[in-house]
Amino acid sequence: MKQLAIVIITAIMTLSCSNAQNKQFSKEALSKNLIKEDKSNITFSEILKKHNGKVTVIEVWASWCSDCVKAMPKLKELQSNNPEVDFVFISMDKDFEKWQSGIQKHELKGDQYWATDGMKGAFGKSIDLDWIPRYIVVDKDQNVVLYRAIETDFETIQTTLKNLK
Repeated sequence: MKQLAIVIITAIMTLSCSNAQNKQFSKEALSKNLIKEDKSNITFSEILKKHNGKVTVIEVWASWCSDCVKAMPKLKELQSNNPEVDFVFISMDKDFEKWQSGIQKHELKGDQYWATDGMKGAFGKSIDLDWIPRYIVVDKDQNVVLYRAIETDFETIQTTLKNLK
């Protein structure tokens, strides 16, 4: 019986460690250029610095992504329930006009940026992007507290935000 308990505890600890969240972005991710709505460049590091001192939710999305669109009501509810939290949107759209149309169509509130090379491009690779929408939560000290959340994880995101207040 003791051996079974040890095996179970070891398995749980192994799974917990394999699902551990990253605590900081890679230097590669921080150095990547994104496009602002005025078409100027900004590094991901500069975006994070802009939100220093604030809890920030980053959503990586695209206007063509059906899961992203389906998640919009939950995202807006999350924003409504957390008015003190900053929201940053990073689009994986294929062109500037489609990105801008998506912002308008979905009435997205928050800072907007565009990764011009899409999901499989340099920025996407630098944050281990394998699915969108993808949510990342950063605390007031710019520590990543939730690195990989998707559209089914809104309860986890809300709990994370509540614990950071």
